[in-house]
Order: sequence, then structure tokens, then C-alpha cells
Amino acid sequence: MSFALTSLKALRAALDTKQVSATELAEYFLARAEKALALNAFLHIDRGLTLGQAREADARIARGEATALTGIPVAHKDIFVTRDWRSTAGSNMLADYVSPFDATVVEKLGAANGKGAGMVCLGKLNCDEFAMGSSNENSAFGPVKNPWNPAKIPGGSSGGSAAAIAAGLAPAATGTDTGGSLRQPAAMCGITAIKPTYGRVSRYGMIAFASSLDQGGPMAKSAEDCALLLDAMVGFDERDSTSLNSAEAQTPLLAGFLAAFGSEKRVDTGSPLKGVRIGVPKEFFGAGLAADVARAVEAALVEFEMLGAVRVDISLPRTTLSIPAYYVIAPAEASSNLSRFDGVRYGHRTKNYRDLAEMIANSRAEGFGEEVKRRILTGAYVLSHGYYDAYYLQAQRVRRLIGLDFQEAFKSCDFIMGPVSPTTAWSIGAKNNDPVAMYLEDIYTLGVSLAGLPGMSAPCGFGEDNMPIGLQIIGNYFDEGRMMAAAHQYQQVTDWHTRCPEAFK
Repeated sequence: MSFALTSLKALRAALDTKQVSATELAEYFLARAEKALALNAFLHIDRGLTLGQAREADARIARGEATALTGIPVAHKDIFVTRDWRSTAGSNMLADYVSPFDATVVEKLGAANGKGAGMVCLGKLNCDEFAMGSSNENSAFGPVKNPWNPAKIPGGSSGGSAAAIAAGLAPAATGTDTGGSLRQPAAMCGITAIKPTYGRVSRYGMIAFASSLDQGGPMAKSAEDCALLLDAMVGFDERDSTSLNSAEAQTPLLAGFLAAFGSEKRVDTGSPLKGVRIGVPKEFFGAGLAADVARAVEAALVEFEMLGAVRVDISLPRTTLSIPAYYVIAPAEASSNLSRFDGVRYGHRTKNYRDLAEMIANSRAEGFGEEVKRRILTGAYVLSHGYYDAYYLQAQRVRRLIGLDFQEAFKSCDFIMGPVSPTTAWSIGAKNNDPVAMYLEDIYTLGVSLAGLPGMSAPCGFGEDNMPIGLQIIGNYFDEGRMMAAAHQYQQVTDWHTRCPEAFK
């Protein structure tokens, strides 16, 4: 039996009815992952560790202690430290680092002391170095290839996660989103992913890039699968100073998902989204948006209207300012966070040095890749004396204004929808010599991250080059349940999320 395109709910049913065991399911996906090593999606697979967890899951199921996710395989972006697996952040700086503990996300999804969801870890997934990139070409261990066309990038920085889901190498994966790194690779690989409200998922054990922006989230084939995963991931964590402890942040997402627009069967009425207002920003449909992407997104919006939703024209006037604001704030925070990698305590240490200063300088020069060095230098510059007020403080003021733009828009709509990326996936190497062109690909996702809002990507078609296109759905704070419910209703009447690359069927 093939499980490559099976939903998490169907996998749960198969496990509960003894059609398959957790061990057999793990073996199935390990075999697919090992057969597809050319994609370079996985950085570390350890059959012994995986099958040991699978046997524990089988015992848990036999005792009647299974949760909705127990025994279901998951793979983790290599930005989450994972006990006994290498945790590299896609960097030579941490090439041989094996974490002695689990990140909170890994702990919650796994089987830590029987308290986690009981998912089985398949291994660690490739990513842009320290999550810095939009193409997954910045990994020290080579680029990930897009399953739909191996000559194309999968998007980044969670490109390994997106490629693994799209190719059916794992039914679920974790990713992180700093400026679009869950949504953009999901769009370019034809899967579903959600970035939750900032602070709703613990950052403890997530190797930091930009602390005020980084947020973990799930990646899977459908909105329903993402809802199941996100429910297990969220929750207050006292070990993370940015973790939210409000009543709103603790609301069960799955309950909200199911209740948002009535029962799942309400789609049969023909208007499950009656009265829902969809804001369409004019700034998302201007110069720079490829015609094939525009057509696919427009067709998706029409589909939402057929489900009963009403389209509302809105404006996010500071959309273009999100790029300079982000590329001041994120590098500034990165330069601070990455200062800990100095070759003294852990990580890469050069063999070529005469004193401490030279050891630190050479270790960092050898351990970091070009994009990471570029952002560290940018961040150090904007934080330096004489430039802090002119750049960093000004960017933070713009960030606040961008957040206010979204709040003004939500006065007239329930969700905001538009493209995730201006184009479909480009060829590997096509933009390596032009970092600014790469940065411009994030124009529709950066504002959401700067504002700390939840956003997701759902497959909505294919471009002229037969590469996937994603629809971005943006909700107000803590509105993930309704947002995923709206995407779920769309996925009940379309089949884009069920498509699989021919080579991996």
C-alpha cells in the first residue's frame, strides 16, 4: 500500500485499525527518503534512532495511549536542535554538532517521556545556512532540488522540508519562518504551510537567526494536516522569553478550525464561506508579479467567491518598505545572535591561528558561508555608532507603521489574500550573483513577519513552466484556526494540494 500522499487523519486510521504499524510506516518513508537522496532534502538519517522511536510508538498505541499523531513520521528542519541527531543549521560552523537536548517543538511532537505527541523522527532536513535565504542554495551541504523539476530551487529557507513533503519522503515536517521561509518554499513545492502568530510556538532550541522574527510552524500536504500539527506545537514555554502566555495564545487551534464555518460537511451547502470578507491588496498585484502567478491567484480568489466569500479591495501602502526594513532589522539581530559562534565553546574551530583573536577571526571566516557573512556585516554596520539612529531605529519605526497598515486593513476584511512570491521557482544558480534580486522575491511575505501576524500558503495552481504556485492567506493575530478552516474549504473543492511530481508517485 502507498502512503506517500495519505493524509495524517488517514494514517491515524491505518495505525488504529492495524493496517500498518508505526515501525512499518517508518520503514516505508525511510526507504523513500533513501531512494531520493539526489534531492538533497535530508542531511541526516539514522535508521536505528528512527526505528527505536517507532517501536516506542507501537508500544504506546498497544497500551491505548495514542494521541492523534502517535506513530506518524515527521522530519525536522535542521534549525531545530534534536537529541542524538546532528543539528547543523545548514552550516559548516555546526557541521559535527550533536545536540544533547531537544528543541521544544521536537519535544512536543516527539515522545519525550511519554508527554509529547509521539511522532517518529525520520531525520533532519536541509535548509539555507542559519535560515538565511530564499532558495536553499546557501546550505553548506549543497542546494536542495525541487521535486517538480530538479533543475529548479525549492524555495527557502525551509526548502528541504518543502521538498520532502512534495516528494512524499515524509508526511509532515517542521520549518521556520523569519521573512517567509515557511510560506515561500511551500508555494514553490506545491504544499501547505503556516506561520503562526509570533510567540505562539516556542523558539527554545531553534537556532536563532533574528529573534524578533523567527517562528516555527508545520508543513504538510493540506490545511487539515497543518492544523493537527500546529495544535501539538503551540503552547507557552517558560524557557522562551518570547513565548506568549495569554488566553488567546492557548486556544486550541483544531477546535477553532472545525468550528469556524460550521461542520466540515457545510461545504455541501455551496456557500460555506458566506459572509467572509477577503481583502485583496492592490500593492500585491502591481509591477513585478508574473502573469502566470497572477492568473492562478485570481482563479483561487474566484473559487473563494464561489464558496460564498466577498472580495474587498484594500491597500497596504508600505508594502515596498518591508524589504529595506526587514533587511536592516534581521541582519542586525543576526549579527548579535551569531556572535556566539567563535570557535571557543562549540562549533567549528580553525587549525590555523597564533592567538585568541586570530582563532576567532579564522574560525568565523571558515565556518560561515558568504550570505551569512554578508548579513553579519550589514547588521554590524547598522548597529554601529553613528548609524544606529539612521538605520536601525528608523527601520523599527517603519515596522510599526507596517503593522498599523495591516490593522487598518482588517477593519474591512477577515482575511487578506494574494500571491506568496512574484514568480514560480527559478533555476538553480540563476540569481546567485544578484542578492538584491533574491531579496525582492520576499516582497509579499516580509510585512506579515514584521507585523508578527499569522500567514499561510496553500497550493492554487501551476505556472507556465509547470511549477507550483501558492496562495497566501493572512489572518489577524491568533486567527490561525479560522484561517486554516478557510483554506480547508478551498481544498475541498480543488485538488492542487493532492498533486505529486510524476517521478515520486
